[in-house]
Amino acid sequence: MAETGQQAASSPEDEAGSTFIIPKKEISMVPDMGKWKRSQAYADYMGFILTLNEGVKGKKLTCEYPVSETVEKLLELLDTLDRWINETPPVDQPSRFGNKAYRTWFSKLEQEAEALVSTVIPAERAAAAPEIAVYLKESVGNSTRIDYGTGHEAAFAAFLCCLCKVGALRISDQLAIVFKVFNRYLQVMRKLQRTYRMEPAGSQGVWGLDDFQFLPFIWGSSQLLDHPTLEPRHFIEESVVNEYHQDYMFLDCIKFINEMKTGPFAEHSNQLWNISAVPSWSKVNQGLIRMYKAECLEKFPVIQHFKFGSLLSIQPAKP
Repeated sequence: MAETGQQAASSPEDEAGSTFIIPKKEISMVPDMGKWKRSQAYADYMGFILTLNEGVKGKKLTCEYPVSETVEKLLELLDTLDRWINETPPVDQPSRFGNKAYRTWFSKLEQEAEALVSTVIPAERAAAAPEIAVYLKESVGNSTRIDYGTGHEAAFAAFLCCLCKVGALRISDQLAIVFKVFNRYLQVMRKLQRTYRMEPAGSQGVWGLDDFQFLPFIWGSSQLLDHPTLEPRHFIEESVVNEYHQDYMFLDCIKFINEMKTGPFAEHSNQLWNISAVPSWSKVNQGLIRMYKAECLEKFPVIQHFKFGSLLSIQPAKP
């Protein structure tokens, strides 16, 4: 049965003649990781992350930038996910973590994802909705384990990358993609994590950068490049975080950690504590990009869950 569904869904063609396919896993063993690193998907994904990293350099969250109709629609989509959390309160259960009401919330997204994506993409690319919707469903955590981690965050970046590839988002949307859409996504994910007490997926505990996120630290450190007064050593000071968190994604992430964790910062967030000793934001930014590749994109437990279709292809990258 699944087979025929797969077949039917794997060849809708749009006006331009592209064939969209339902993305599926391709990395099933550690030796497959080479295939991923050589793939068009890896090149496109990393290119997307670095383009946005360049775009937000030295800019505040509160700066002026254009907000397109597609961005507005994406914010509406995220508002819908947020509203569903309010409509799906946690249930009483013996276990403190992994509230089962999350599964009810998730099943609503599973049913509605394609329709939600259809509202965001141009009508002539409607055939891409089933392919792109897979990344949206993958971006909010795992309903079996009720956990969330950097692989889910990567799926959301992949979702945005696909929207660029079908022309729904454009180069002029760069700042809005990070400052409006990704920032709103972060808020919704934090609400999910808090409401349903989600577990960190594959967390490295105090040795990881953060239990749940990575990208906002990369883009957030780029925002702080060449800041006249704020240096990396300042982000562990609560007064600095409280004063600047609305302008800088990095500090907003630190604020969330401070709210969620108790005890000395150096103990609960050792990696970030070490980063506060780095002399400049450009070194922090470069170091985080290297760390992201090594700790997330080159780790089999993360990438085994990544799905590949026509927009993010497992085929070798074009030279």
